[in-house]
Amino acid sequence: MSTAMNFGSKTFTPRPPEKGAFPLDHFGECKAFKEKFMKCLRDNSFDNSMCRLQSKDYLECRMDHQLMTKEPLAKLGFRDLMDPPSNQSDRDSKP
Repeated sequence: MSTAMNFGSKTFTPRPPEKGAFPLDHFGECKAFKEKFMKCLRDNSFDNSMCRLQSKDYLECRMDHQLMTKEPLAKLGFRDLMDPPSNQSDRDSKP
C-alpha cells in the first residue's frame, strides 16, 4: 500500500512533439493557402492527388512562417512539382 501514494518518485520530462505534430496557425498566416487546398479537395471529391499543388503551397507557407519544421519538398513527396535546377533548364532550351 505504500507505493500507491508515491507520487514524488516520478518526474515529468517534457518532450518535443512527434513528427507530424505542429503548432496551429493562430494568426491565420496561411489561411488563404488552407482555404484554396480545402476548396480543391471539395471540388475534387476529396481526392488529394488532384490537389497536390495546393498542398505544396500550403506546406511551404507553414514552413516559411515557422509553423512546421523546414523539410525538403522532395522528402515531403513533391519531387515532381519542384522547379528543375537552373542549369538543367538552360541545357534543355539549347538546340
